[in-house]
Amino acid sequence: MAVPKQKKGRGATHTRRSANSKLAASARSVCPQCGAPKLPHHVCPNCGYYKDREVVVTE
Repeated sequence: MAVPKQKKGRGATHTRRSANSKLAASARSVCPQCGAPKLPHHVCPNCGYYKDREVVVTE
């Protein structure tokens, strides 16, 4: 059975583990009412519209 001659260093271990933990940018869509960027399937924080209806009253 193969046995490693020396222990792997902390840097090598952390580099290998961190390779798969990349953060992806969240999805964005454009509000059809005001054109501001918003999260899909959420009320627009700029104008308060969702699916062509005003859900939240904004000033």
